[in-house]
Amino acid sequence: MDNTAHISFNAEDRSYFAILKKEIHNIATNAGFTAARTGEIDIIVAEIASNLIKHAGGGEILARIVPGDNDNVALELISIDSGPGMADPSKMMEDGMSTANTLGQGFGAIKRLSDTFQVYSLKDWGTVVLARVYKKELPHFTKKKPAAEIRSIVVAKPGETVSGDGDYWNLGTNTLKIFLGDGLGHGPDAHLAVQKAIEAVKTCTSDVPSEILRYIHADVKKTRGLVGTAVVYNFKERVWRICGVGNIATRMQQSMSVKNHMSYNGVLGMNVPNTLKEQDTVNERGQVLILCSDGIKTRWDLVKHIGIMKYDLTILAAVIYKDFGRKTDDMSVIACRINAAS
Repeated sequence: MDNTAHISFNAEDRSYFAILKKEIHNIATNAGFTAARTGEIDIIVAEIASNLIKHAGGGEILARIVPGDNDNVALELISIDSGPGMADPSKMMEDGMSTANTLGQGFGAIKRLSDTFQVYSLKDWGTVVLARVYKKELPHFTKKKPAAEIRSIVVAKPGETVSGDGDYWNLGTNTLKIFLGDGLGHGPDAHLAVQKAIEAVKTCTSDVPSEILRYIHADVKKTRGLVGTAVVYNFKERVWRICGVGNIATRMQQSMSVKNHMSYNGVLGMNVPNTLKEQDTVNERGQVLILCSDGIKTRWDLVKHIGIMKYDLTILAAVIYKDFGRKTDDMSVIACRINAAS
């Protein structure tokens, strides 16, 4: 799936609330959500925004439509703040609990109206809240986990209307293909370059990352160019194959141990080495593949976020974005975990 970028909304002051609510309402309406479902989303947005002001002194809300199973889509909302945080977030999900002498019904309401709801918080660090609402009602029975969980955050440079970063993945029967690209610079021309690259990935029939990158290289020569990394996971062999050109950071994270992947120097569409070759890595249980564009600081780590791997991978991506996003460029993070037996 190739995703649109998250739209970042400033929730630092109540004066922004009316615009924020209207814009997110329009996102849901344009995606075909029913009036009833959109009304529930309006309540969720109001509670998230109110919580940010009451408990954290403001923050940021990211919103976008994300793909789901069987042609279903969801509105994804991510609230990020650097407030005082919570020692026990689970207690705050109970109606009546509060840290600001209010009724404390916010998290309870969000949880009831959301199909996915998680809170990650640390004292003196802040809080990340994730809520997803699907357009079609999800079945109540417990569903089997997909073969892989893939989540991403893509945010345009502040002040830009489109992102020069872009992500794509395709989960097939035998393979999983992932691509993260970063168009040179930012703005519409960078956006065009990365979207052209994504279209090339879609039409490329190869499952070999180096060949995928060569295919992209030939197809984007009329654009300003981009850097990018292609990853293919083979479920039968249980092997990751990775090849990158330019400064997309790629690492395998397992608990607190890390394996970094080195990319080739070059720019897709301009100059790539003739010796492109993928690096193979055997998948290990609990391992998470993480890809970041250079809008994320190079020296990032998860040392203080013990237990973060137990959360939805969107929370993991949001934590990296919160702590290490440069805010001077487009920013993107992809996180992927294989759920099939390994």
